Amino acid sequence: MSRFLMGALLVLSSQAFAEKFTLTSPSIKEGQTLSLDQVFNSFGCSGKNISPTLSWSHPPAGTKSYALTVYDPDAPTGSGWWHWVVYNLPASSTGLAAEAGEASGKNLPAGAVQGRTDFGSTGFGGACPPVGDKPHRYQFTLYALKVEQLNLPADATAAFVGYNILANSLGKAQLTARYGR
Repeated sequence: MSRFLMGALLVLSSQAFAEKFTLTSPSIKEGQTLSLDQVFNSFGCSGKNISPTLSWSHPPAGTKSYALTVYDPDAPTGSGWWHWVVYNLPASSTGLAAEAGEASGKNLPAGAVQGRTDFGSTGFGGACPPVGDKPHRYQFTLYALKVEQLNLPADATAAFVGYNILANSLGKAQLTARYGR
């Protein structure tokens, strides 16, 4: 066997065994229905509005920070709905505890920033689709970033934060759940 072929096989086999960047939660399962813990408590919804416990592992090489978004692409707005935006999570972090999304930010790692959601405030805003709509998808997406910080204005919109996240992304891990009423 030629050295070239052996080298190519070695590279391919190491890539096949590389760990995938993952986002998991003990309370949210891929494709399953959110519990009342993650449902908003306003706009006609009566949930607990608690951000879920999240854990991540195997980030891409060169990760210097993380950003997390929770987005509903099915919201009847023409542009979806941003339920939570968090950035400047330190590279050393491996997860967020339940209730990390309190508006005060007191349960977030030092330096982390919550951006403004489509509810008009910071912090986690749970699911609350219109009555009678098909169940909406809630995409919890964690981005590994190539920068230590996103230096953004305090009143930056979720779309502006998202633009900056994507411009600095090394990779992403996603968990999608559903909720309807």
